Amino acid sequence: MHVTIIGAGPGGLTLARVLHVNGIPSTVYEAEESPSARTQGGMLDIHDYNGQIAVEAAGLMDEFQRLVLPGRQAMRVLDSDGAVLFEKGDDGTGGRPEVQRADLRQMLLDSLPPGTVRWGCKVTGVEGRTVTFADGSTVDADVLVGADGAWSRVRALVTDAKPEYTGMSFVETYLYDADTRHPEVAKVVGGGSMFAPGQGKGIFAHRESGGTLHAYVEFSRPLEWFDDLGRIEGEFEGWAPEITKLITESDTEPVFRPHYALPAEHRWERVPRVTLLGDAAHLMAPNGEGANLAMLDAAELGQALATKDVETALAEYEEAMFVRAVHTAADSEEMVQSLFGDEPPQKLLDLLIEA
Repeated sequence: MHVTIIGAGPGGLTLARVLHVNGIPSTVYEAEESPSARTQGGMLDIHDYNGQIAVEAAGLMDEFQRLVLPGRQAMRVLDSDGAVLFEKGDDGTGGRPEVQRADLRQMLLDSLPPGTVRWGCKVTGVEGRTVTFADGSTVDADVLVGADGAWSRVRALVTDAKPEYTGMSFVETYLYDADTRHPEVAKVVGGGSMFAPGQGKGIFAHRESGGTLHAYVEFSRPLEWFDDLGRIEGEFEGWAPEITKLITESDTEPVFRPHYALPAEHRWERVPRVTLLGDAAHLMAPNGEGANLAMLDAAELGQALATKDVETALAEYEEAMFVRAVHTAADSEEMVQSLFGDEPPQKLLDLLIEA
C-alpha cells in the first residue's frame, strides 16, 4: 500500500509521519514551492485530549516539548474599559501548551524520510484517484487522502458540499518588539492571551515568541462590510486605548480573514480508497480546535491503515471522525455565543468558570 496525501499542513504531515512509523510509505503533494514559501501563521495550542494524542502516535513528544513556549497558557478577560474581569496564570500544568505553527510544521517535516514531500505541486483536478497538477503531470493514487484544507480539491470526489460564509470574520494585526515599542499594549495583553469581547465584535490577542503580539479583531458582519478596513478603528470608539492600540499601532497592514464552514453534520457515503481529514472534511469557524482535530484525524487514520484492510480502516476512521466533528461544532457554537452573543463578556466568564 502507498498513500497519496494532498496538503502539507499539520494534518497531512502527521498522517505521513504516523504511516512512516508503522512502515507504510506515503507521498505528500503540496502547492507551496518550499517550506519557507510563506509564513505559517501564529501560535497553536495543542490539546492533551486530541492534538497531543496525535503527537504521541507520531513518536514525537520529546521534540514537541522542546517547542513549547512557557507561560503562554496564561489568560485574561477584559471589559471595554480595560478592567481585568478574569485572570489565570500558567504554572506549566495546563493541558494546552502553545507552540509556533511554523515550528510544529518543521518538526513534522524533519521527522519524514527525504523526498516524502513534493513541493510546488498545485492540484488542478482530481478524477477517480488520478490527481492532475498545474504542470500537467498526474499521479494515480492507491489510497488518496485529501488534507488540502478549506477549499479542498479532493473533497469533490466524496461530496458536493461547499464552504459557506459564517457571518463572522477577523482582521489580523501584529505588534513587534512589544515590550520595548508598545509597552502599554504588552502590559494589557500579559504573558499569554487576552480576550476583550463585545456585542458582535471583540479584540483578542496573544503573545508569540520574540515579544510579538498577534491580534485578531473579530466582527459579526456581512462580507461586503469589510471592503473598507479603515472603518475598523471607529467600531471601538470609547474603548480603552491600551486595547485599541492593537489596531492603531499595528506594525503590519490589517489582513482580512473571513470565516467559512461546511455544514455542521457534514458527512458522505464511503468512496473506495478515498477520504478526507481536517478542514477538508469538517471545516468550521476558528475555535482553537482546527489543527488539533486535523492531527487527531491523521493519527487515527494512519493507525487504522496500519492494522486493518483499507476499506475497513477508512470506514471506521470516517465514522469516528464524523461524530467527533459534530460534537466539536456544537462546542464551537457555544463559544461563539459566549463571545459575541447577548451580555458579553458575562457569558464568556460563565463558560470559563464552569470549565
